[in-house]
Amino acid sequence: MEMNGEERIAASRDTVWAALNDPEVLKQCIPGCQSLEMTGDNEMAASVKLKVGPVSATFKGAVILENINAPESYTITGEGKGGIAGFAKGGADVALRQDGDETVVTYAVRAKVGGKLAQLGSRLIDSTSKKLAGQFFESLGEVVGG
Repeated sequence: MEMNGEERIAASRDTVWAALNDPEVLKQCIPGCQSLEMTGDNEMAASVKLKVGPVSATFKGAVILENINAPESYTITGEGKGGIAGFAKGGADVALRQDGDETVVTYAVRAKVGGKLAQLGSRLIDSTSKKLAGQFFESLGEVVGG
């Protein structure tokens, strides 16, 4: 699966960057996130409960931030396992650009899924991923933009 997007957030780039690196903010914004904690300088452990079509599972995994160029960009890589539902692994390149009083966040996601999730078909996975990304950025905008 590949997904590219661009979102505008009504906050400065420094504010958005800080939020994207704050586990408490991310926990509020990631749909279904049950826990998110720092385990190292650029590493986090996460537990996320998701429903994709008829498949519902709790995914536990790790996220690593790499290629960090604060406050402009980084690469997120991670892998989550959801028991019999399967697994998801991949990464995203994220870039932030100041545009007046707003920040434009662009992202390019690459991911692979396996197990029952892979049997659902790419259309359902793609549409669910876009919906979850939309929810994440809407929540992020509310948290940082007030």
